[in-house]
Amino acid sequence: MSFRIGAVILPLVALSAACGANPAPSTAAPAAITMAPMTEAAFSEELSQRTFRYFWDTTDTQRCLAPDRWPSNPFSSIAATGFALTAYGIGAERGYVTRAEAALRTRDCLRFYWNAPQGAGVAGATGYKGFFYHFLKNDDGTRFRDVELSTVDSSLFLGGALFAQSYYDRDDPVEAEIRDLAEKIYTRVDWRWVQRNTTGTEATNLANSHGISMGWKPEAGWEPHDWVGYNEGMLVYILALGSPTYPVGKDAWDKGWAADLEKDWGSFYGQQHLQFEPMFGHQYSHVWVDFRGIRDDFMRGKGIDYFENSRRATLAQRAYGADNPNKWAGYSADIWGWTASDGPTYSEGELVVNGTPRNFNTYMARGASAIRVVDDGTIAPTAAGGSVAFAPEVTIPALMAMRTQYGERLYTRYGFKDAFNPSFTFTDAGSRSGEVDPVHGWVANDYLGIDQGPILAMMENHRSGFVWKVMRKNPHIVRGLKRIGFTGGWLDGVAPE
Repeated sequence: MSFRIGAVILPLVALSAACGANPAPSTAAPAAITMAPMTEAAFSEELSQRTFRYFWDTTDTQRCLAPDRWPSNPFSSIAATGFALTAYGIGAERGYVTRAEAALRTRDCLRFYWNAPQGAGVAGATGYKGFFYHFLKNDDGTRFRDVELSTVDSSLFLGGALFAQSYYDRDDPVEAEIRDLAEKIYTRVDWRWVQRNTTGTEATNLANSHGISMGWKPEAGWEPHDWVGYNEGMLVYILALGSPTYPVGKDAWDKGWAADLEKDWGSFYGQQHLQFEPMFGHQYSHVWVDFRGIRDDFMRGKGIDYFENSRRATLAQRAYGADNPNKWAGYSADIWGWTASDGPTYSEGELVVNGTPRNFNTYMARGASAIRVVDDGTIAPTAAGGSVAFAPEVTIPALMAMRTQYGERLYTRYGFKDAFNPSFTFTDAGSRSGEVDPVHGWVANDYLGIDQGPILAMMENHRSGFVWKVMRKNPHIVRGLKRIGFTGGWLDGVAPE
């Protein structure tokens, strides 16, 4: 099992600290103020509007650089920009902004990324071979320090671009330019270059692998891991197989990503499913692809689809929270959720919680599965929020309980802060990443773009199916799914290419 987040945890922490992303340690904070209950419908609308405003207010309009995190804003994230492009359409559909306003923002955004410099140099480029660097500098949108050219983060951006291509379908000069720019950006991407077994190119590294590399650096070459095994990389392969210009073959899926899925299959808290501890692996591809009722060979053999798989993972996480085997403070059937998120600190020595020595971490991929549990008492609202479409009956009550119980410390102007830890009440230890209350624990300072995005998009998919409906019309998504071998459901009603 591969972990994209695990590959960047230490550099990300170091970069945030070096950029002054975090303020001086906080040793005290106001006590939590609980908020009055509200109806589920009112809450869903308020959360959607607040989370949309995160992207609308914080994304730089001159260069379309969505912040990786806010308010610290050390650099932009290409993946967060993909979520921003999707958010603009949701905002237009919901009436938070006009369609014309959203279209102009989107057009200007795609113009920037089409014209931004591409090249193999170590600095001064936004990307190479059509892909984009993981993080970009806020001043000019070029590569931030020595981050990798990221295939998955580029794919999340392309998800937003292709959403825009299919959503802005009117006979209008701005919307026509959006469609054209999205097409040019997507068809420029050289997917064959990043497939490991490709010959005659730079991708000559791992033997006997058909998978797509996680990334590349001009000064170091290929990242050491491929997108293989169950993870958020499904979208990478759908886009790579769907390309009309540089597609990879079906072997990339069959002998790469899906070659050994059986090792990830297991049961956790009574739910049999493909295992991946942090919830983002069950969420990201589903933001743009409606997996309900469509199956590849593996899922046909299991009698379910990837949507049901993510639903089971969500229910298993909730059951783990209700059981709380490690006796963390605050966990319950309504307060739960683990994924990649901020955390309170790197412990200098152990701290004692409920009589047990504990270690705490900053940003890392947390989660719970039958394979492993990575849990330091930190809960991320996006774990439930990005799973709303899978299991609304348990995820929306969880989000509402977080809002009610933790109040304005956690739920504020742009929705939910990234994470909270009820066990971390150590005001003497302090935290550079958030505020510590001696009774109610730690709450993060920042919102994270890649965590805000799934909350907004999956809430909308639950409420109206909007993003899914739009993306079912995109020929590149349809082509990629069919070339992989997905059949059934809505896909059978789409004409072949």
